[in-house]
This record gives sequence, C-alpha cells and structure tokens, in this order.
Amino acid sequence: MTNANWFLLVGALLLTMGLGATVLRRLPATSALLYLAVGLVAGPSVLALFHFNPLKQSALFELLTEAAALVSLFAAGVKMPVPFSFARWRTPMLLAFVSMTVTVALVAGFGVTALGLPLGAAILLGAIVAPTDPVLATDVQVRHPGDRDRLRFTLTCEAGMNDGSAFPFAMLGLGLLGLHELGDAGVRWVLVDVLWATGAGVAIGVAGGTTLALAVDRFRRARPDVELLGDFLGLGLIGAVYGLSVLVDAWGFLAVFFSAVALRQTERKLAERAAGQPGAPLSEASLIFKEHLERLSELVLILLIGGMLFVESWSWRAVGFTAFLFLVARPLSVWIGLAGTRTPWSLRRMAAWFGVRGIGSLYYLMFAIQQGLPEALALELIHLTLVVVTLSIILHGISVKPMMGRYDAA
Repeated sequence: MTNANWFLLVGALLLTMGLGATVLRRLPATSALLYLAVGLVAGPSVLALFHFNPLKQSALFELLTEAAALVSLFAAGVKMPVPFSFARWRTPMLLAFVSMTVTVALVAGFGVTALGLPLGAAILLGAIVAPTDPVLATDVQVRHPGDRDRLRFTLTCEAGMNDGSAFPFAMLGLGLLGLHELGDAGVRWVLVDVLWATGAGVAIGVAGGTTLALAVDRFRRARPDVELLGDFLGLGLIGAVYGLSVLVDAWGFLAVFFSAVALRQTERKLAERAAGQPGAPLSEASLIFKEHLERLSELVLILLIGGMLFVESWSWRAVGFTAFLFLVARPLSVWIGLAGTRTPWSLRRMAAWFGVRGIGSLYYLMFAIQQGLPEALALELIHLTLVVVTLSIILHGISVKPMMGRYDAA
C-alpha cells in the first residue's frame, strides 16, 4: 500500500467521521468498531491491500502505542474529580492493583495449564492483557472534568493506574524467561521493579504536575498580559515526567497519569484561594487538544490492528483464551478486588464486563518483543493478544451504548 493510498484511506475515514458525526453517534456501536471493520477489509484477512508485520516492525509500533497511551493517560488524569479523597479513589485503586494482580495470576494459571506456556511466558501474557484501556474505552469513561458519575470515574481511574501497575508483572515474566534481571530470590524485582518503580513514578508525577501548576499560577499573576500555550505546556509535562521516569527506572505511565491528576488538583486549590484566577486552568485548556490526538491515534492504531490479522489468527486457542479472560478472569478479579467494600452491585456488574483491552496491551506486547522474546513465543503472544483486543473492540463496542444507556437511565 503506497503512501498516497494511506493518505486516501485515513483522509476518507476522517471525512466520514467529521461529516457523519451525528449519524455515527446514534449507531449502536463505537467509532473503534468502524475503524476495525475498515482495517480488516483492507488488511490481509480480506483484500490484502496492506499488511503490518508486528514482529518486524515492533519498534515502530511500540513507539506509536506508547505515545497514544501517554496522551490518553494524561487526558484521563485531567478529568479526575476535585478534590481528591481516599474514599472516592478506594474502588478504582483496588481494581487497578488487587484485581489486576488477580487477573495476572488467573491468566498465568490458564496459560500454563491450558495453553502449555512456560511460567514466565504465562505471567508475561497476564501482564499484557490485564490492563484495561484508556484509549478505546472512551464511551465508559469520564466525559468531562465535571462528570461525577461513579462508574465512569471508577473505570477511567482504573485504566489510568493499571497501565502502570502491570509493569512489574511484565518484568517478572521477562525475568523468568531470562530477559530481565530479577536478583537472588527475586529481591531486585521486589525492591526495584515493584517498590521503587511504582513509588517513584507516582512521586515524579505528583511533583511534576504540582510544580507546573504553581509555576503557571505565579507567571500569570506576574504577567497577566502574556499568553501561555496550554497545549505545549501539557505535552511538555508529559515528556518531562515520562523521560525522567525512564531515566530513573520508574514507571512512566503512572507518572504521567498522576502528573495530570496533581496538575488539576493544584490548579483548583489555587483558584479557590484567590478571588479569581486569570486565564483558564491549564489542565482544561490543554484537554481538547489531547482528546483530538487521542482520537487520531485510535483511528491509526486500530487500522493497523486490522492489517496484522490473518484468517489463520482466529485459532480456537486464541478465542478460548479470550472467552476465559472476559467471562472468568475479569469478573472474578473484580469480585475479589472489591470484596468487603460497599461498592454497589450495579457498579460491580458493569465493571466486571467493561474491562476493555486495547492499546495498552499492544504496547506491552511490543515492549516485550523489543526485549528479545524468542520468535516462536513472540508469534504466539501476538496472535493471542490481537484476538483479545479485536474481540474486545467488537464485543464491548456493540454492548457499550445499550448497557450504558440503561445504566444512565436507572
């Protein structure tokens, strides 16, 4: 497929989405499902107009998914409600850490017993598919910074955190495969990959977001006539905290999400203390641009997913694994994670189903391939992950509007 044909395809999709936004919004499916359908038809499954090889082009695809996830995590963090309270955050934190851990364990058990994978590969597979997605789950996420819906907040916050909390398990899986240093009895893994990387990621994010909010507030008060470029400042914050996190072996996805949360929390506190804060909050001013980038990355990446799938990709192993993940692992992990809490049963049921898998899983897959996975194992994980993400787009894409419609009406 030539560059000209790519421009034509993407341009036609953008025009369709732009001109038919109202009609498409009324359809009982998501925009991601439309992109996937186009990708499958144009890809090797049907017309074979293009083929994207995730094994040979894993470095490029890792970069694309990494950038998409970072922008989406920042956008999700900006929309978190103010002020922060542990009572409100308890449910998504349990889902992001406890339920995610349970999911990895269940998938690892299934991988060893049913798929015949070595333990390291099974744990790695669990880390790849455990995170829920902040990119493809927009229909069940917080719609704007003032949205107080508890279910949407829970799913958005969970997705914002578990894209980072899955990293230690990815490193554990790679370590058991001999591709990462775990230390004697796993001591290095616990101290560096779990405790240090998680704590440092959160700390860097909070420090970065708070510092930028204070600096912008001071600058605006000293020079109210000078215009600030909120979009650039937001992107700059993403780049700074993520780059610093990578340099010090901290989990950058956590850092970016919490930098956005801290930015918004600090701005609101400053605004409450003052009679009036000059200019729109930086967090909200940069949100529209981030959401546009998020939509564009969603379109391109889902098209590429269609370009990776062959008819042969749909094995019973992959479909059966996906059924286990959606119908057993996700619901069971949610019930275990929220056991003993007062979380409403309606929220638990919805959260048990809407564990959308997407760009985060693809990033972890490409990251693992770049660490030197053997080719045979890499191909196995590629097929399993692509089928999981594809069926998530289809099943969650078809069910989200009717289910959320009934939930909102209740």
